[in-house]
Amino acid sequence: MAFDAPHFSSRTAVVCRGAGKTWAAGTKRAHEALRDVDLDIAPGEFVVFLGPSGCGKSTLLYLIAGLEDATDGAIWSFGDKVETPSPQRSLIFQETSLFPWLTVWQNVSFGLAIRGASQAERRRVAAEALQRVGLKAAMDKRPDELSGGMRQRVAVARALAMRPKVLLMDEPFAALDVQTRARMQDFLLDVWRDSGASVLFVTHHIDEAVALADRVVVFTARPGRIKTIVPIDLPRPRNLFSREAEALRIQLTDLLRDEVDRAFAEQEAMTA
Repeated sequence: MAFDAPHFSSRTAVVCRGAGKTWAAGTKRAHEALRDVDLDIAPGEFVVFLGPSGCGKSTLLYLIAGLEDATDGAIWSFGDKVETPSPQRSLIFQETSLFPWLTVWQNVSFGLAIRGASQAERRRVAAEALQRVGLKAAMDKRPDELSGGMRQRVAVARALAMRPKVLLMDEPFAALDVQTRARMQDFLLDVWRDSGASVLFVTHHIDEAVALADRVVVFTARPGRIKTIVPIDLPRPRNLFSREAEALRIQLTDLLRDEVDRAFAEQEAMTA
């Protein structure tokens, strides 16, 4: 099937049509991670990907980022076919990957340095980005002088420095303790509102999905497909102890139960 004549608005942040990925395709090690994903993301929307381990959530982020090629289908962002990485789409990993030998502001402006921006311009943009994440006072510190939550905020500032239209986040708070995670969720929502970017956020945590998302995309076990999309219509800031939030947690738990069982069964079969 040809995908070179898409029928959608060029203002749509992300469009996936029949997107799929087979790792090591054509070899004995080939395995299908993602199959037939159709998805549209609106500008400024906060979308959470939720599913069992190994279902292709992170793989889809890499495809949208342009770090990997889809083996089936195609993906567009604001009308342009995604074929290579772009500063319009910034990816934040679970590990912050900050350079320990650089200061905070140098880490934040690293992408601008690659572009050849002057030191004065890099420092100015870094200061603006760090102001947005509440860390301007830490500009001249090294990463090892910061807490885990602060380092993750620096990673967000580094992404914001490139002024992306789409912010892709792969379980960015997974390594944080419960209290820090909750504070980082609130921080992220503030940054998201201020930036106007679309956010695609991968998590295994149902509570996190309910706290953050406009919509939750629930994936099946591998090969990952979209099982359903659940809208989260609760007003922000959200009371996660409300009856409405509890009902959403129960709904998402029910949707995931069979998929988690399938994922575990497949993993056990692979190791038998």
